[in-house]
Amino acid sequence: MTLILAVDDETLYQHLLKVNLEKEGYEVICAGDGEEALEMVSNRNPDLVVLDIMMPKLDGITTCERIRQFSSIPIIMLTARGEEQDRVAGLNVGADDYVVKPFSATELVARVRAVLRRAHTSEQITQNRYFMHGTLKIDFARAEVWKDNKPIYLSATEYRLLIQFAQHVGQVLSPEDLLVAIWGPQYKDDKEILWVSIARLRQKLEDEPHSPVHVVTRPGLGYLMPPL
Repeated sequence: MTLILAVDDETLYQHLLKVNLEKEGYEVICAGDGEEALEMVSNRNPDLVVLDIMMPKLDGITTCERIRQFSSIPIIMLTARGEEQDRVAGLNVGADDYVVKPFSATELVARVRAVLRRAHTSEQITQNRYFMHGTLKIDFARAEVWKDNKPIYLSATEYRLLIQFAQHVGQVLSPEDLLVAIWGPQYKDDKEILWVSIARLRQKLEDEPHSPVHVVTRPGLGYLMPPL
């Protein structure tokens, strides 16, 4: 059974998350702050974390950042309505998606399903196990990425994004193409989440993120991985 960790200091939201997700067949465990969440991620190894931003002890941004130091587990941030800077901050530290409070059960479940689906379908579709692009190496069989023979730790979303470029070397992919392929058709106009994810990917892949060689921008058109 898929295990989801719901992290929120408000018992009302813990209850809402638990009830609505358990209705869909998920197993749900709860934490009330970031420190407890880190311990549960380490000890229980959940399949997904739903993480509130505003919490005592460790806020959601710091908690997400620390989780990303040792795990690529999918993370959905809970943000306050209208707080765009919170959504950007969450994406910047490695969150895969966000849900705005107050949320509907339908939206919550849809986001959870979409993120889990992306995480579970991150495998490649080519016959070759390895892909090389300069000093960058992808091991599709193990879903591992290496740069200069050193491992790079990507979130599930970042890995899916990289695979899109690796499977379409030399082809310009429009923002809409990438949003639909990685996040789903309901995200086709959500350019912000793509911009932040591209920036994070470049920070990890590129020697000079502002002069990229692996993921290049074609102004007005989109992005591509150029042939080397």
